[in-house]
Amino acid sequence: MKKCFVMVLLCCLLAAGTAFAKTGTLLVAFGTSMDSARPAIDDIEKAYKKAAGNDPVLLAFTSDIIRNKLAKEGKPVLSVNAAMNELAAQGVTDLKIQSLHIAPAEEYNQLERMVVKNITKNPGVFKTVKVGYPLLVSEKDLDAVVKVVLASLPKDRKPGDAVVLMGHGNDRGPGDLTLAATAAAFHKADPHVWLATVEGSNSFDNVLPKLKASGAKRVWLQPFMIVAGDHANNDLAGPEEDSWASRIKAAGMTPMPNLKGLGQLKGIQDIFLSHTQNAVVDLANTKKAD
Repeated sequence: MKKCFVMVLLCCLLAAGTAFAKTGTLLVAFGTSMDSARPAIDDIEKAYKKAAGNDPVLLAFTSDIIRNKLAKEGKPVLSVNAAMNELAAQGVTDLKIQSLHIAPAEEYNQLERMVVKNITKNPGVFKTVKVGYPLLVSEKDLDAVVKVVLASLPKDRKPGDAVVLMGHGNDRGPGDLTLAATAAAFHKADPHVWLATVEGSNSFDNVLPKLKASGAKRVWLQPFMIVAGDHANNDLAGPEEDSWASRIKAAGMTPMPNLKGLGQLKGIQDIFLSHTQNAVVDLANTKKAD
């Protein structure tokens, strides 16, 4: 009888421990207010919800401007702070946060600061808070991303057609170096593919002369961004005379826009999922580790 009581007690304790441990995931992007760009983020969110089962998955945007615009349109998206508080209210104790950024640059650093600020204001709410790295942090990531993107290029591309990918880039910091390495990897894998950036050292001004010299008659234009948002629709494929498409047309080539965000590609979703699963740095316990 006594042995049965002990067994029942142990089972109850184990069940209680399981009940109090709850995992949740927070996906964080800069954000977009364009309806046409939203499927890229929605597709990533769907992939995470499928992998999470019954565990909660929330989305947050870091851009105040975009969140305010969406709120006025009746399509609110949470901030990082609000999303963390909501997951805590749902009983999440072990939080996984996934950066939906391309490189560990300014936006990713800002995300980490937001997370640490929430943890500092609410000590002990989360047992663990692990942040998954952005898309490109290793040579393995780079190889995988190049293969996924090249495989996603339009089937209508003919031999001799060039491809220009538009990245965002940064004027300073590791993001510029990361995209320079990415540009080199794409061009090595396919000599008719170039990656240029809106900001940073690898501008379209450097690529346009190479396009002319290549002899290409058609140039496919595709964003190297998680969403095909404002930059893709205006700076890349827009009608303005300084857009990349207009400059290509003025140079005697035919621009062929293919406005699909990276987030719509399953292979990209899989890389993000692996970064979440393999996240090691626990921002809720950094002081304890010291």
